[in-house]
Amino acid sequence: MTVAFSPLIPWSVLALLALAALLLAVLGLWRGMRGAVLRMVALAALCLALANPVLQQEERQPLPTVVAVVVDRSQSQENGDRIQMTDRALTELKERLSRFPQVETRIVEAADDGETEAPSTRLFSALTTALADVPPARVGGAVFITDGQIHDVPEINRPLGFDAPVHGLITGRAGEFDRRVETVAGPRFGIVGEEQTVTYRVIDDGPAPGGAAEVTISLNGAVIATENAEPGADVPFTFTVPRGGNNILEFAASPLAGEVTQANNRAVRIIDGIRENLRVLLVSGEPHAGERAWRNLLKSDAAVDLVHFTILRPPEKQDGTPINELSLIAFPTRELFVEKVNEFDLIIFDRYQHRGVLPIIYYDNIAQYVENGGALLIAAGPEHAGQDSIATTPLASVLPAMPTGYVSETGFFPRLSEEGRKHPVTRGLEGAGSEPPAWGRWFRSIDVDRPLGQTVMEGADGKPLLVLNRVGKGRVAMLLSDQGWLWARGVEGGGPSVSLYRRTAHWLMQEPALEEEALTAKVTGRTIEISRQTIGDDPGTATLTSPSDVVTEARLVEDTPGLYKAEVRSTETGLFEIANGDLSTLVHVGSVDAPEFKATVSTEETLRPFAEKTKGLVTRVADAAVPPILPVRGSVRVADDQRLTIRMTDETVLKGIASFPLFGGFAGLAAVLLMISATWYREGR
Repeated sequence: MTVAFSPLIPWSVLALLALAALLLAVLGLWRGMRGAVLRMVALAALCLALANPVLQQEERQPLPTVVAVVVDRSQSQENGDRIQMTDRALTELKERLSRFPQVETRIVEAADDGETEAPSTRLFSALTTALADVPPARVGGAVFITDGQIHDVPEINRPLGFDAPVHGLITGRAGEFDRRVETVAGPRFGIVGEEQTVTYRVIDDGPAPGGAAEVTISLNGAVIATENAEPGADVPFTFTVPRGGNNILEFAASPLAGEVTQANNRAVRIIDGIRENLRVLLVSGEPHAGERAWRNLLKSDAAVDLVHFTILRPPEKQDGTPINELSLIAFPTRELFVEKVNEFDLIIFDRYQHRGVLPIIYYDNIAQYVENGGALLIAAGPEHAGQDSIATTPLASVLPAMPTGYVSETGFFPRLSEEGRKHPVTRGLEGAGSEPPAWGRWFRSIDVDRPLGQTVMEGADGKPLLVLNRVGKGRVAMLLSDQGWLWARGVEGGGPSVSLYRRTAHWLMQEPALEEEALTAKVTGRTIEISRQTIGDDPGTATLTSPSDVVTEARLVEDTPGLYKAEVRSTETGLFEIANGDLSTLVHVGSVDAPEFKATVSTEETLRPFAEKTKGLVTRVADAAVPPILPVRGSVRVADDQRLTIRMTDETVLKGIASFPLFGGFAGLAAVLLMISATWYREGR
């Protein structure tokens, strides 16, 4: 209740009147005039009435004290029975706070939004958001229910925006320990076939038993080494980049009995393999129109180092020309097919026949080169059906088909076979979708017996045209026509010669994207996109094993012939293993060094400095109930090690004001008249 003034006349005029009344009163008292005191009181009452004093009474409603409860729902909280601890602590805390009607509880659950590449536990950001619209004076405190692994902890001297206790209810158990492995250093890119070094480290957090850890190292899902590593020591590992594109190097440390989680016992390093210039040897048996098509294709690729020889004059052709004038550059057969044959990524025999240029033993060297991982392409012409065919040499041991001796000169449309519609080398070739195909005809093909491997293109009467086969560790392709150049020249509309030749060459050089049986996966945001390439039947479902060992299945649906796909939305971050039949692959969701997996042992030390500074309490709730609530008026000056202190606010909200004029109405008029009458009465005696 307060008194306020609402003058009936301006304050300046009222001040002059009051001054005049004061002078008259003083003069009357000085001269001792009868009734001077009453006259002074009457004048004062008149001035007070003009000042219009008002008695005001405010109606106020107390505002509740806001207590923020931040619940950690990050992935590290899924370890052990921390989820149950968290739910129990939250239930008990809500029940205790509900006993105080003046307390408003704001619960905010901080979880990974599912889109972040590097998930982390950001509880202080969640606290700031929860209290954004609350004045600091109304905040009674903040309670964190967490395992203590918080990744946005501010500087201890940085103000939190309120002056109230900060408490921590820690899930997890004292004495926890955990083993994890992480990559310390390594290249982002590597040249295929060259050695690279990645450094990794095994870390034992908490009171771990210790001892050396057995680390199993896998490359693209295949185990390549096993090492013993001392925890805390940096260990370099050297390996050879096997292929172009993504190469996933995985380090898996042996688990410890009783550790918090095994999800971080594996670490990955993704290295993009870059092919150095591919070395291709092209040997043309004789000059012909198709020779230029192969040469133009290979020379147009900047990543290809081409060595090309054309046999212009066979040795049996005798015309008296001296040997040293038979060619501008001597054909270095020994150097190419004995000393350096294994340095080539691909050997192409284009309309080549055995006519004494290469000794018989060299063909055997080429066959061994293929079996040991090399690539051989035979672009056959009429000579392949003759008596000088290379099919009559030791090279026959790696060829997928033998010629029958018949050459067809009938025009035909090259068509994809059933396998060809599914095989990545020929699937989706432009023009293959119509009947007849929307490309030009060829006019010659070489007849062969029943071929091995896959016949992906067919010629006249369904005869094999393009045959692909694996031999040992290597690969062989046979194009049973020398008319592919017609497509390159645009005859009858041409055709996709460049795509066909390039895909065939890259399949031979074991390009992963062209494998006929392959399981791959990539990640877009948090969506895992699974692709299953097959030339067989429906592959069924893919099995996904998450970092927390949760197994789910995804139905593979045919997207195009031979290519099945599935999409799976991930709620976890880490390394996923995907399997289908005998095939498996790995894919990493999120950042490979996400903070959420670097440490998982629960700790009280993260929040303890803030609790000590604000007189809060940090305690574990694994085997104990939530401490009782202690409401305190005013600033919290002393910490309580048994209770959660809450600073109660004195803030109120104004609901209304009641006003009572003290000299208003008849009461004020009567008081003034009374004093004037008393003055008149006293002076009249």
